[in-house]
Amino acid sequence: MLMNTGLSEHLKKLLAKKPRLTVATAESLTAGRVQALIASVSGASDYFLGGVTAYSLDEKAKLLGVNRAHAKQCHCVSQQVAVEMAVGACRLFGADIGVATTGYAEPSRAEKIKEPMAWWAVAHVKRGKIAVMSGTVELPGADRLEAQQRVADSVVGMLVAYVRTLRAGK
Repeated sequence: MLMNTGLSEHLKKLLAKKPRLTVATAESLTAGRVQALIASVSGASDYFLGGVTAYSLDEKAKLLGVNRAHAKQCHCVSQQVAVEMAVGACRLFGADIGVATTGYAEPSRAEKIKEPMAWWAVAHVKRGKIAVMSGTVELPGADRLEAQQRVADSVVGMLVAYVRTLRAGK
């Protein structure tokens, strides 16, 4: 599955406007695909500060400040975990905006997950306040790699939509 670099180009144009905004990522399910998509265009280093792929609960808690007790209860897959990861990415990298993904790239009999799904979050830290938007992506019938790429495309699409709204002053 190919990356949607059109999203990356659009994000670049939006982030190039004043005031300059920076982005960082925290990924689990997408295994670095969000980072790769954001960084796929020339000049991404002007706004992309970096990212972390944290698969384990220990790394999510240690690097991103995810609440260990809650994450353990939900096997690191919930809206709260996605939001904490996005906020943690902002803090870890000193970014204005953090994006995060967590979920299941394939069915999990043990967790009673029948189809791939993910939680995503976009967090914006501004003057000590945090604005967050988040949601889910359901991926019936997707294989592991397709699920990972579709979630990455979706979250970058949500990031583009969020920044477009910011730039429009809404």
